[in-house]
Amino acid sequence: MIFYRVIFMARRLPVYLLIDSSGSMAGEPIHAVNVGLSSLVAGLRQDPYALESVALSIITFSNTIEELFPLTPLESVQVPEITLPRSGATHLGEALETLCQKVEKDVHKSTPTSKGDFRPMLFVLTDGKPSDLQLFEQMSVKIKQANFAAIVGCAAGPKASSEFLQKMTNTVVTLDTMDSSAFSAFFKWVSDSIAAGSQSAGVSLSTSGGTLPPPPEEIQLVL
Repeated sequence: MIFYRVIFMARRLPVYLLIDSSGSMAGEPIHAVNVGLSSLVAGLRQDPYALESVALSIITFSNTIEELFPLTPLESVQVPEITLPRSGATHLGEALETLCQKVEKDVHKSTPTSKGDFRPMLFVLTDGKPSDLQLFEQMSVKIKQANFAAIVGCAAGPKASSEFLQKMTNTVVTLDTMDSSAFSAFFKWVSDSIAAGSQSAGVSLSTSGGTLPPPPEEIQLVL
């Protein structure tokens, strides 16, 4: 007789945030982003489902890619302040490439004896367009075909291009302004979306399917 030992492991909801940290985000925009990220974490900690399952990672991208912190249980997350270079390119393609490597390494897959993590969620915020276009084109296809439960792109401000974000996801929103109120509304919506994901058990999420909360008036959904 063969006995199998079943290993029980808490299933996580991995959430990745890719944040544009190029020099054009200097001033009020990056200050509002830092405040918004702290509010996002504080808000999610009030939700028992999210507190139990969400693991968060933040990756910034400019001319360099920086993992602010790896996939970390929500209760242990401490968000450092994002600082910016004076100028530089926007290497979104390289950021997506780094993300794919992190997901492959960090997200637990199901085995015959245990269930893996829930399908991850991805939120990308940028105020421009990719500088590394060739790599971005390659990685946007790979990201769109990956096993994410939700991919949300946000084009912030008048110089941001939603066209590029639409290459990687059908859920793209825009912010007309880059002031504190706009970013506050965006991160509150992200928090609500993650909370919805924590209750969905890995089901695909989208605004069109009605499973993500509708964006507030400060956020325009690109159709």
